[in-house]
Amino acid sequence: MKSISANLNIMIKASEKASKILIRDFGEIEKLQVSKKGPLDFVTNSDLKAEKIIIDELKKARPNYSIISEEHGIETNKDKNNTWIIDPIDGTINFLHGIPHFAISIALKSDNEIISGLVFDPIKNEMFFAEKNNGAYFNNHRVRVSKKNQINDCLFVTGGKIKAEFDLLYRKSGCAALDLAYVAAGRYDGYFQNDLNLWDIAGGIILVKEAGGIINEIDMSVNKNIKIIASSADINIKLLEKLNNF
Repeated sequence: MKSISANLNIMIKASEKASKILIRDFGEIEKLQVSKKGPLDFVTNSDLKAEKIIIDELKKARPNYSIISEEHGIETNKDKNNTWIIDPIDGTINFLHGIPHFAISIALKSDNEIISGLVFDPIKNEMFFAEKNNGAYFNNHRVRVSKKNQINDCLFVTGGKIKAEFDLLYRKSGCAALDLAYVAAGRYDGYFQNDLNLWDIAGGIILVKEAGGIINEIDMSVNKNIKIIASSADINIKLLEKLNNF
């Protein structure tokens, strides 16, 4: 494995520290499912606690970097060219229902381009990360997108409300960050979704690119209502044909 940058190292440490809270809180969810109050407030609290740990760790190391985060919002600091993009729990609804499929996502945007990203699934202890021109990795092993080129052999993934039906085999997992990480690792052959937030996908965008995949052009200055279509190069044109009205 190539050596990783100091910034990616900071991101990994921050996600690992925050994951301890999420693992502990996730263990409490079952008990909360039956409580009168219900688990919603609890999950919001988990989100905020994890986010605070991540932001504190990143700020300790890089006090001048700006921040875009799901709960915290936008914080413009001295260094406007470098921005951390954070989603403390992507897949909150899964978390809320005790489904172990959610992730921490952290990315670093520099001069309007994602240069580092990670997606960490704390329950399965699966860490996906990538840096510009340095490849994509899963638990320290290099990963590449799928090699399939027959669309009928492929498994795609989406999320949100999909009105049109496509002649495609696809799943809905409820976690955009992991969907993209799985495309990077070749588990899924492609991913498509509308109305995403930048923090849902920032960590995953660079993973797919560095794993040899293709993603539509995304305006990094926009934080909401993002449309994404990601896949291996082998299947991209066929997927776009199927999704021509997406």
